[in-house]
Amino acid sequence: MDFLVEGIRLITWQDLVMYGIGALLIYLAIVKEFEPALLLPMGFGAILVNLPLSGAINQTMAGIGNVTGIVEWLFEVTIETSEALPLLLFIGIGAMIDFGPLLSNPQMFLFGAAAQFGIFFALSLSTLLEFDLKDAASIGIIGAADGPTSILVSQVLHSKYIGAIAVAAYSYMALVPIVQPIAIRLVTTEKERKIKMRYNPAGVSKKARILFPIVVTIVAGLVAPMSVSLVGFLMFGNLIKESGVLANLTKTASNELANLITLLLGITISFSMRSEYFVVKETLLIMGIGLLAFVFDTIGGVVFAKILNLFTKNKINPMIGAAGISAFPMSARVVQKMGLKEDCTNHLLMFAVGANVAGQIGSVVAGGVILNLIQKFL
Repeated sequence: MDFLVEGIRLITWQDLVMYGIGALLIYLAIVKEFEPALLLPMGFGAILVNLPLSGAINQTMAGIGNVTGIVEWLFEVTIETSEALPLLLFIGIGAMIDFGPLLSNPQMFLFGAAAQFGIFFALSLSTLLEFDLKDAASIGIIGAADGPTSILVSQVLHSKYIGAIAVAAYSYMALVPIVQPIAIRLVTTEKERKIKMRYNPAGVSKKARILFPIVVTIVAGLVAPMSVSLVGFLMFGNLIKESGVLANLTKTASNELANLITLLLGITISFSMRSEYFVVKETLLIMGIGLLAFVFDTIGGVVFAKILNLFTKNKINPMIGAAGISAFPMSARVVQKMGLKEDCTNHLLMFAVGANVAGQIGSVVAGGVILNLIQKFL
């Protein structure tokens, strides 16, 4: 009867910690509804891969030999070897996004760039804390506020902390409604938060909508070649949507494909959350740096808007700058809600959405830039 208790005997305190983390992620997903599509499978996967002798990961069995575990196989094939899952998810994201508010207000592109400041802040801080350059760059990309980009960059750079990075990225994306208002209030006054902006959208032709994803892919590919797969898949999904001739594929990409890939990505990335690699002091540092990255993303966008106001006649509500992060559409909703709280007649949603979709582009381009820069130093 020893085999009945063998598993219990093999449980370590690190495994117990991972069961607690898994339970916490499941709780946040179900009770708090924080990114449930990802945190729930990640939380369950964290328990799955940390059970002693788990059949979900590869192992050697007496009298049988090597046995392939499904979670480890999925990780090796769809993330480690090809980065397929995070890339395919971008097709679904692209099919969901409407770049119309951005095209009618091109100045919003600036906020999509300014709100990436947290990436380079986090990278610098990680380096100062003596993380290896590849790991520091992977940690920095948490500031992209884009889970798939964080996973892809950390995997391409073979970071040892991909699990912690993924958890940090998705956890803080879910906490945007809590983190961003605090950061915004730190660097704005009540008067600034009450600035009204008149929305006079320029007409966006179908031709412009179709050309936009093509032009962005070419420009991004020339500026940051390593971003081609990231930007290209995002823009491919958007091109499917804007073409107007692939309605069924657009629906499939934005619903069935995106949901299926999200589900698989969550449980697959949990392979990197094995206790021997996750329960280390570096994980706490990464979580702390990730939080600072999100805060400085927000502050960077807001401060940039305030600087622009020094030189423009038509003032910009600085909170719009905070929507330049990639957390779409949560960040835009935060700005709209804060604007209405300060003044119930102050509607900022369309400006915020424009900055938010610009941030989606900015984050994937930033990921490519990071990969290009690190490649030159290695």
